[in-house]
Amino acid sequence: MIVVTGATGNVGRPLVEALAAGEQVTAVSRRVPDAALPEGVRHGQADLTDPASLGPILEGADALFLHDGGASAHLLNPREILDAAKAACVGRVVLLSSIGVATRPGTASHGGMMRAIEEAVLESGLDWTILRPGAFDSNAYAWAESIRAERTAAAPFGDVGLPTVDPADIAEVAASALRGAEHRGRIYELTGPALTTPRQRAEAIGAALGEPIRFVEQTRAEARAQLLRFMPEAVIDTTLDALGEPTPAEQRISPDIHQVLGRPARTFADWVQGSLAAFR
Repeated sequence: MIVVTGATGNVGRPLVEALAAGEQVTAVSRRVPDAALPEGVRHGQADLTDPASLGPILEGADALFLHDGGASAHLLNPREILDAAKAACVGRVVLLSSIGVATRPGTASHGGMMRAIEEAVLESGLDWTILRPGAFDSNAYAWAESIRAERTAAAPFGDVGLPTVDPADIAEVAASALRGAEHRGRIYELTGPALTTPRQRAEAIGAALGEPIRFVEQTRAEARAQLLRFMPEAVIDTTLDALGEPTPAEQRISPDIHQVLGRPARTFADWVQGSLAAFR
């Protein structure tokens, strides 16, 4: 059996679907999912900030996909989570981390918090695989309401490119790592196949809709005020730094998705086609 934490998130949902075809799967989330789970998948309700709630769910599991599911990483005690996994005789853990561990190691919010979780995994004694994605294509969902209502999309740093990644590609790599021993001890950096700018991503959504999208470039201060509504303040400035002045490592296009899956990573336009209903 494979236990998937963060099962209702942008990576967790497609991961559960990918695994359900041939594996026994337990989908873990803090709340009962709004949408039905695939046939045969059972739900486990737990909060990773309370590792004791995860213990009973892990009984009989062979592998664990570890992701905070939207909880702030600084609230987690990863060693207690991994102790619960070892107590349940789980043999393998696949961690969804962040490329920031490698690209911004000196920051407390990105490199520091996720580095601590990675170190707990490395020292756990379990077989492990670590996934370090960059920015997600699905961050464009932040535009869904304004695109539906006004056909506008607002973002800072409109002409700065990043190789954003489709969460479904992350999920497929995770599924392969959860199933296959050949991924043991590997760290994969997961990116899309090309740099795209916020302006280009808005244009891609407009092209798929068949209607132009007006792009509004925000100031850093405007973007910061917007992010404060849903992101911890400690994370915001580093996030804006990465969006506005990415390092060469943050703009590097990784071959890892192609190498693991045997096909190129999906483009942002591919992601839009599968997500278009959100913007109509």
